Amino acid sequence: MISGWEKRYFSILQELNYSEKKDKESALILDSILKKTDTIKKVRKLIEGKTIFVIGSGPSLSIAIPKLKKLEKSIKIAADSSLKPLVDNGIIPDIIVTDLDGNEDTIKKISKTKSIFVIHAHGDNIEKLQMVKKMKNCIGTTQTNPFNKVQNFGGFTDGDRGVFLASYFNAKKIILFGMDFGNQIGKFSNTKKSDRKTKLKKLEIGRDLLIWLSTITKSELFTTSKPIEGFRKIPYKDLDIIIT
Repeated sequence: MISGWEKRYFSILQELNYSEKKDKESALILDSILKKTDTIKKVRKLIEGKTIFVIGSGPSLSIAIPKLKKLEKSIKIAADSSLKPLVDNGIIPDIIVTDLDGNEDTIKKISKTKSIFVIHAHGDNIEKLQMVKKMKNCIGTTQTNPFNKVQNFGGFTDGDRGVFLASYFNAKKIILFGMDFGNQIGKFSNTKKSDRKTKLKKLEIGRDLLIWLSTITKSELFTTSKPIEGFRKIPYKDLDIIIT
């Protein structure tokens, strides 16, 4: 577990009134479902020393998709709320970071491919964890202490967990797409109007965690989305230069 994560995790629990006990319960259930595999080695091979794209479902995703289609050979980590629009446009991510609240039909469809799922267990998704039984290429994560088959790479929302994952496995460069962390919620996000306030708070937490990560990671950090402290803002026209 990343040094300093525990303090930030307990701060999030207090801010959102979440239950550590429920998080641990969820992690135990996920661990009981997961099978022993070499998927962690596959993740390391995909990421280590590479330029990694991390894709969220913010407002800029619509603009990013045509660019991403032209960069099909790049390694892509996607937050699950971005998965459906990506797949609908013929983009299959190498890794999907999910707490299983995205489009279930798309998740089931992609679970039959070579894509790797990084399944996150927390107090609010216990009932959905049974979906994991039908998945072949997956690893489990938790916000609490890691154990057995369940890891903790850091991060809170699907999007920022994707960045923490890339950093943990020593990506050379990490480039954000569709990760805006502003006051707007992207049209691809499955957010009800009643949940808007909580969603914006989670995005704020995710942004703050990435700013913290930028002070400790060895990876070079870039964003094509809304500027974020610690990440170099780059235009799409410069991607070819950054990738090489």
